[in-house]
Amino acid sequence: MQRSADPVEDAVRAVFVAHYGQLAGWAAHLVSDRDLGHDLATEAFTRLLSHWHDVDDPRPWLFATVANLVRDHWRKRGREATAYERYQGGRVRPVESEPGPDQAELLSVREAVEALPQRLRLPVLLFYFADLSVAQVAREVGRSEGAIKRDLYDARARLASTLEEAR
Repeated sequence: MQRSADPVEDAVRAVFVAHYGQLAGWAAHLVSDRDLGHDLATEAFTRLLSHWHDVDDPRPWLFATVANLVRDHWRKRGREATAYERYQGGRVRPVESEPGPDQAELLSVREAVEALPQRLRLPVLLFYFADLSVAQVAREVGRSEGAIKRDLYDARARLASTLEEAR
């Protein structure tokens, strides 16, 4: 590995070598797109480079950053889908549309997690899917460990209810 004159760049490079594969794979799983997952992981490392001195532990920071990038991606996709549905073939369609497919057939755990409020979704993603500890999740989201434990409890209850209703 070639060393640069910048110690921050060297440190980020070492973190990249250690964690990029896992982070890119996790991101790809969240968005169901390998290339986009790699793009999101790369973006997280780019941001890490500029925030290096503010980051205590890079691994949880990177997973939190990717989770936020994924959230932004799905929000944008939702807005695009809504706009596309309203405008097809040069004419504006009314907001009312045909009933969609049965939710029980379509609901997955990922969709159930995505449906959680942001306050609950990010701790679930970081704790269960990125394998961060409660302390690491608390530090990354800026809340107490007790609050994170409560959020995880509430999220499990909501997920159980949502998934049970879908059966």
